[in-house]
Amino acid sequence: MNNKINLIAADMGYGHQRAAYPLLHLSNNGAVNLNTYSSIESWEKSYWQNSQKSYEKISYFKRIPFLGELVFRAMDAFQKIDHFYPRRDLSSLSLQQKIFFKAVKRGIGKKLIESLSKEALPFVTTFFVAAYCAEYYNYPGDIYCVVCDADVSRAWAPINPRSSRIIYFAPNERVSERLKMYGVASNKIHITGFPLPLENIGAENSVLKTDLTKRLLSLDPLNNFRRNYSNFLLPEFDFSSGIDRPFTLTFAVGGAGAQREIGVLLLEKLGPMIKENKLKLNLVAGSRLDVNDYFIQAINRLNLSNSGNVKIIYHPQKMEYFRLFNLCLRDTDVLWTKPSELSFYAGLGLPIIMSNPVGSQEVFNREWLLSIGAGLDSLAPEFVAEWLPDWRRDGRLARAALNAFLNAPRGGVTNIEKTIFVNC
Repeated sequence: MNNKINLIAADMGYGHQRAAYPLLHLSNNGAVNLNTYSSIESWEKSYWQNSQKSYEKISYFKRIPFLGELVFRAMDAFQKIDHFYPRRDLSSLSLQQKIFFKAVKRGIGKKLIESLSKEALPFVTTFFVAAYCAEYYNYPGDIYCVVCDADVSRAWAPINPRSSRIIYFAPNERVSERLKMYGVASNKIHITGFPLPLENIGAENSVLKTDLTKRLLSLDPLNNFRRNYSNFLLPEFDFSSGIDRPFTLTFAVGGAGAQREIGVLLLEKLGPMIKENKLKLNLVAGSRLDVNDYFIQAINRLNLSNSGNVKIIYHPQKMEYFRLFNLCLRDTDVLWTKPSELSFYAGLGLPIIMSNPVGSQEVFNREWLLSIGAGLDSLAPEFVAEWLPDWRRDGRLARAALNAFLNAPRGGVTNIEKTIFVNC
């Protein structure tokens, strides 16, 4: 059997492509982006470029006191996720959905669907608009949509949910229940977990357990956590080997480049610890050259370029950036990020320090991380040199790492693959 799929993402920030990256081995032609595919017409490309520029400008503009927050709230209302309780029928179309579907009827994605329809491979997308396109233009194969957040707006569900062919891969139970509120039939929803990189997991979690063992040693320098929770630690964690690297913090900037200033503040406040080889700091610039340059300038200004304990994770091609980022996570003790799709990377046994959420979906991602005990809200970054060592000493970071390992799902790729090819 030719177990291949047509894999469709979107080049918007990182979320849709990051979710597609772990599925590349199943893909017939790599990850094709709905907004940048090779035969895309100029009017279609302009539509997506203008949408993306507007979002990035508003996300960055949010930093401006009062006015920036006001403008961002107006945009966020457009993609708002309603309160979950009380449970009720939420199947009425949203404004966001109507606007996107109007674009689909105008011809967005039509050429892409026509080109992919020559062979009816399973159509797997991490972007809901691509699922709209596949259904509207009668894609001949099965249509699957991978959900990228811990809760989702009405736009993720089909226009006509009760008659739709779209099958959903939900990262958690909340998304499954939310889709049902939007009218999606329960037999069209599979709770699979978010697709996490297989290279960070390994066969029977072998890689993950090796990395988590080192992480717990680093997060528990005084042995307080291991002593108090020894009965809860799995026997396969062998702490006798020790650890040969400094405590390692990774700070990730989002796709719009917002919150980059926090990374520089971390350099400034943690600089003495970095120079004394007590801490290593990874700054994740992603695929943004401007953020990479911004970090380089700060490193040089603070005389940290020769310390060996500061590293920038950057590559202009996003798929290569994801590979480098996943490699970096293997030696990361704490991931500091806004609660984006990276919230699901708690499944790799990573404790997550959360910056302020940007957007409605990130508010719900934050709630999910708190609910499983894997995430902690950051305190004021200007005092990080005080509270971060305290959190390490008192065991809360080690506890969050173990909670993440025990409570966050990580079988997304395997579950998705099994579901697709059992259904074929």
